[in-house]
Amino acid sequence: MKRNIVGASATLLMAAGLITSAPPANAGCWYGGPVISKCDGAVQPDGTWQRCVAVARLIPSGFSSYLVPEKRCDLMGPDLHPADLAFADPPTHIDD
Repeated sequence: MKRNIVGASATLLMAAGLITSAPPANAGCWYGGPVISKCDGAVQPDGTWQRCVAVARLIPSGFSSYLVPEKRCDLMGPDLHPADLAFADPPTHIDD
């Protein structure tokens, strides 16, 4: 019984964390393809923006395995180009 309560509480907290870490409404996002999502934040006055990419990561667990989302965010801009080409594609803001 206690395990069920703890498990349900953990699930609820994880869901709340995903909701609060979602990009703002004005962000441009792409879904699917080689990534789960690729979202750009608002363009700042200096021309930069934050891009967050979520990919599925395989976690081995005994005789089975499961996928968990892994999120990475980086600063993008006209003069900033991350070395990871999958991350930097497209090189312009997604809303553009």
